[in-house]
This record gives sequence, structure tokens and C-alpha cells, in this order.
Amino acid sequence: MVRHIVLWNLAEEAEGRSKAENAALLKEKLEGLCGQIDGLLKAEVTVNINPAGIDLCLYSEFADEAALDFYQNHPLHLAVKEIVHKVIVSRVVHDAVI
Repeated sequence: MVRHIVLWNLAEEAEGRSKAENAALLKEKLEGLCGQIDGLLKAEVTVNINPAGIDLCLYSEFADEAALDFYQNHPLHLAVKEIVHKVIVSRVVHDAVI
């Protein structure tokens, strides 16, 4: 199994929405990918309540590295990724085999 964790800081405003609105949108879109992409076992997005921390965290699990690669290039994920890149100011990723 592979654990895929992504942390983002969001712009205060982007695409006509506030940071909070964009956080809620990304949570909905990313969690909605579960059951839509083979090999994606879990996707959970949390919004940080600490104003000094990273704004958003995606915790996801994949069957294996091939499933993560499949997800990265899947059209549904690419559509969400397009939204993500319009509203973030920074990104950190961590992938680990568990």
C-alpha cells in the first residue's frame, strides 16, 4: 500500500472565492474521487484550525505505486488538479510505501 500526503497553503482569495470557500471546494472535489478511480482506497481532506499552520491536508491511500501513478494521470484527478493549482500558493508532498 502507498500513503500519499499533500499539504497546501491557499491564497486568501482566488477564482472569486475566499480561502475558506476554496478549502471546502477542494475537500469536496478530492474526497469525491474515492470510488471513481481504481486503486484509490481512501481520500480524506482536512482543514487546519491553526492559523499558523498549513491550510489543507490530503491524506490518501493507494493499493500500490502503480495505482498512485494511475491516479496522477487520471482525467478526473487532472480536472481537480487544475482547480487546485489556481488557488494554492505552496505545496508539499510525501509518498511512502507502507
